[in-house]
Amino acid sequence: MNILLVGSGGREHALAWKIAQSPLCRRLVCAPGNPGIGKHAELRPELKATDAEGLAALAREMQANLVVVGPESALEAGLADRLAAAGIPCFGPSAKAARLETSKAFAKDFMERWDIPTAGFGVYEKLNEARDALKVFKPPYVIKADGLAAGKGVAISPDRKDAESEITRMLGGRFGAAGARVVIEEFMDGEEGSLFALCDGTRAVLFGGAQDHKRAFDGDLGPNTGGMGAYSPAPVFTPELVGEAENRIVAPVVAAMAREGAPFRGVLFCGLMATEAGPKVVEFNARFGDPECQVLMMRLAGDVVPWLLACARGDLSRMPAAPEFRPQACVCVVMAAQGYPDSPLEGSIIRGADRDFGLHVQVFHAGTRRDEKGALVASGGRVLNVCALGDDVAQARERAYAAVKAIDWPGGFHRSDIAWRALEPRD
Repeated sequence: MNILLVGSGGREHALAWKIAQSPLCRRLVCAPGNPGIGKHAELRPELKATDAEGLAALAREMQANLVVVGPESALEAGLADRLAAAGIPCFGPSAKAARLETSKAFAKDFMERWDIPTAGFGVYEKLNEARDALKVFKPPYVIKADGLAAGKGVAISPDRKDAESEITRMLGGRFGAAGARVVIEEFMDGEEGSLFALCDGTRAVLFGGAQDHKRAFDGDLGPNTGGMGAYSPAPVFTPELVGEAENRIVAPVVAAMAREGAPFRGVLFCGLMATEAGPKVVEFNARFGDPECQVLMMRLAGDVVPWLLACARGDLSRMPAAPEFRPQACVCVVMAAQGYPDSPLEGSIIRGADRDFGLHVQVFHAGTRRDEKGALVASGGRVLNVCALGDDVAQARERAYAAVKAIDWPGGFHRSDIAWRALEPRD
């Protein structure tokens, strides 16, 4: 098979690493890619993930049998729609189906229509209406930009003054068009986790769970980011909670999207809050999470390509009842550039990231490039994803942090407490 992978981050590096292991994969091309992905695939750096026409042309040129879409921006740009028109199987939903992620207002209205458990909410375009709506909610206030904001468009404000400031910044253009509307939600008390399901438009097969760390600094402090680390399996996902989420959320969502004329093909990411009333949806993503994808690919025991192709072709019926995951745990530590998420420092030299860390450790590139001398340098906010397998979370974390310590990068920082919830005593 000829496979085109779209994207340039750590999620795409993990997918390239896994896809390249498949005996079905004859040729793997990634656009635009990054230096780490270049170890597994041909790179086409001239094409952006949002260039749907250019990517569709590349898929035709290379006679792609499958296109795997990594980032949400490509889905919003309608890449899956263009590939469908060309008759090329695509792992990733149409722009219409991807609205579950690309518009929080759509997702909340959809859940209300179909009685999917989630927090109470309101959607506002005018500043005065949004401020007045705070009277209806209780602190802490959850405020979200409607559109895509690279994982940074969510604020949890402890009081009304801070909430008003956040609303003013969002509606005032902080996130551009993504903040033209804001969603204000009830705060949900509980523990959050990420549950994944592979979907073919009418069926869904659960694809594991993980838990990530959104805050920039230790102790879950600092600004929200795209994710500073993740681990799998996550203790929050008890068999009871997963079963309830499958019956009350995953299956109804897939069925309802099909009824609304937007069948969902690809991976459905359900950000869930484990509340006293059961699992409730925090958000949907229409693609693999980042860095959750990295730990899932590390734990997946079998070939990922048949699963991706079955979803793209719209028929999971011939696949096993569930994918096979290794019993080991996996921990991912994100190394980010100083100043992230607000003003990450670019161009700092990274040494030691390309060394062989052994069988249990993989370093996925998330925001790197080569300078004119061939040195590896930072070119983004989240730069490296250091992932390790272990017999349990404690061993996986020990191995991951040992690898982090071996990387010489003064221009970076990382959290030192990834997976703390899995290692603390639970009630």
